[in-house]
Amino acid sequence: MAHEPAAYRTTGRGTRRLHPWPVRIMHWTNAAAMIVMILSGIGIYNDEAILGWVFFPHWLLLGSWAAEHLLWHFAAMWVLVFNGLAYLLYGLITGRFRRKLLPISAHEAVNDVRDALRFKLAHEDLTAYNSVQKLLYIGVILAAIVQVLSGVAIWKPVQFSGLTALFGGFQGARLAHFLGMAGIVGFLFVHVALALLVPRTLAAMVTGGPVVPEERA
Repeated sequence: MAHEPAAYRTTGRGTRRLHPWPVRIMHWTNAAAMIVMILSGIGIYNDEAILGWVFFPHWLLLGSWAAEHLLWHFAAMWVLVFNGLAYLLYGLITGRFRRKLLPISAHEAVNDVRDALRFKLAHEDLTAYNSVQKLLYIGVILAAIVQVLSGVAIWKPVQFSGLTALFGGFQGARLAHFLGMAGIVGFLFVHVALALLVPRTLAAMVTGGPVVPEERA
């Protein structure tokens, strides 16, 4: 039998699941809202493409016409904004972001990326993120923030003219929103691929994972 890290065997007071229930609920809610926003967003994009040579097939869209695309997009937007804000506050107040995402070693990051590209990325200890995971999570959090800001600039370009100007105008905000969506889609593909490489990480986000000391949860 493989040796199990000591942290996995800890029980009793001062312990909790690796992924507490609030984290699991917010994680899957964010994932669902992102998917809805992406599938409805590309329908909105198709109505007036920024890049004339990039269009998406109808079967991939959520909604059959422009009004439905917008309804789905705005519904998911409010879920993502409020749930995402709760996720950020939880991660900052509890110190989860600091413990899980920092520090990042450049040397380890290069080695982990190389191993991931060769499908040899090891992740024996679920209580610690490797450099690839840290970079991906930080990147998608920043991309989501840009998506919200650029989305507001597109939604209310007159009321938030200063914000719209930061993106170089309405079309600049649209381009930033499109590129941000592309970045999040890329993250989802890599995220799922890494989860398939190490299936225990996916199971842990469903069940809560092993019991660990509170300072490592």
